[in-house]
Amino acid sequence: MNYIHNISIFLGLIALVLLCGCGVYSFTGASIPPGAKTLSIDYFNNKAPTVQPTLSSVFTDKLKDYFTSQSNLDLVDGEADMELSGFIVNYNVAPASLQSNDQASLDRLTITVQVKFVNKIEPKFNFSQNFSRYKDYDAKVSLMSVESGLIEEISTELVEDIYQKAFVNW
Repeated sequence: MNYIHNISIFLGLIALVLLCGCGVYSFTGASIPPGAKTLSIDYFNNKAPTVQPTLSSVFTDKLKDYFTSQSNLDLVDGEADMELSGFIVNYNVAPASLQSNDQASLDRLTITVQVKFVNKIEPKFNFSQNFSRYKDYDAKVSLMSVESGLIEEISTELVEDIYQKAFVNW
């Protein structure tokens, strides 16, 4: 019995070493470097030609919530080990699909954000890029009636894309 117990401990230690060998690993797939403790996320102002009043707050809040729930980093104001900043560059509605009578059957809401990520622990993972997502909706429905739901969905997808780029370095 003692022999089996020793083997179990040995295998557990090997698994722990393998999981932690290249940084701090979480079961979300994130690879956060050892020594990284803090994260700052600036408010993402809306600089798009069309400004939707709630978009900046919704997007910034989703970003903060997701990054803090999926990592062990403490959210701080100002300088941090990891820093996210940027702004909303596009908020656009356009026809996505036309019917035979040249009327739109679907409209598409597209949101694009420009993001700068600074990783002070491992600068090779720094990036500055645009992320864009869209959702189609029935053109017979007014944007106002579906807008808040679309903003929530698109913001969630954008945040997941940004998190993947920042912390899932496969």
